[in-house]
Amino acid sequence: MNLPTLAADIRDLVDGQSPADPTFKTTFVYTKISAQAVLTALTTEKGYPETALPCRQTMGTMLNRLGYHLKKHKK
Repeated sequence: MNLPTLAADIRDLVDGQSPADPTFKTTFVYTKISAQAVLTALTTEKGYPETALPCRQTMGTMLNRLGYHLKKHKK
């Protein structure tokens, strides 16, 4: 299935929760939202069928390719 608006919809969901690297040493934007949360939001908020979306691991790879990097919480 061809999903031409998937990248734009992912950016729409993630951009509001993604500050830039405060040291400006990388071009990555750090995000607190997980790949699984993005998949869930795509189905509930954007109306994508689950069967048309990639698995969680592939979504993580897609987020990295789009310039997002998951920032782990410090304990």
